[in-house]
Amino acid sequence: MRFVLPPLRRPRHPLARALFAVLGAVILGALLAFGLLAVLAFLAVGAVAFLARQLTSRPQAPMRPQAQAQAGARGDVIEGEFVVVRDPQRRR
Repeated sequence: MRFVLPPLRRPRHPLARALFAVLGAVILGALLAFGLLAVLAFLAVGAVAFLARQLTSRPQAPMRPQAQAQAGARGDVIEGEFVVVRDPQRRR
């Protein structure tokens, strides 16, 4: 079963056509304004959350060499070997 809407008939009177065009433009403008307000609200909430996170977090102090050695002994530090895959100095 298909749902079919009846065909929309445009009014023949030029004044009625102009009125519907203006009404459509007003509805489109209202939707755009609502979207803009929604985006501004999301940005404001995000900015407040970011500011709250920045104000409540403490800056992390760099580790002392002695603490680094202890962290390495406990296994908190991941070590590995790295290989340079491409060297821009050596081009053929």
